[in-house]
Amino acid sequence: MCIRDRAQTGADGETHIRQGKLNLVDLAGSERQSKTEATGDRFKEGININQSLTALGNVISALVESKGGHIPYRDSKLTKMLMDSLGGNTKTLMIANIGPADYNFDETISTLRWAN
Repeated sequence: MCIRDRAQTGADGETHIRQGKLNLVDLAGSERQSKTEATGDRFKEGININQSLTALGNVISALVESKGGHIPYRDSKLTKMLMDSLGGNTKTLMIANIGPADYNFDETISTLRWAN
């Protein structure tokens, strides 16, 4: 989704248009095969979700620790798509959705650690 603000004339006499970009991404959570007992296409989808989450975590870590080093945006389609929203002059908000059920304790802890 692209958001545009109205055109304004700047101090330099030029017309400026303010533009923003909003990405909403549902990361779907970590998929544990042993818990979901997924097979076939659903199993492959879980593998792809986990690979994308790992790649996103690697990009975020590299951005936090970076001193001009390589940022691995090209490691997944997700990180490539979010490249301009993760680095540079951006503001990023992450919402971690967790549940109170006992049987989700491990996933809840993992989600909170990942979002931290």
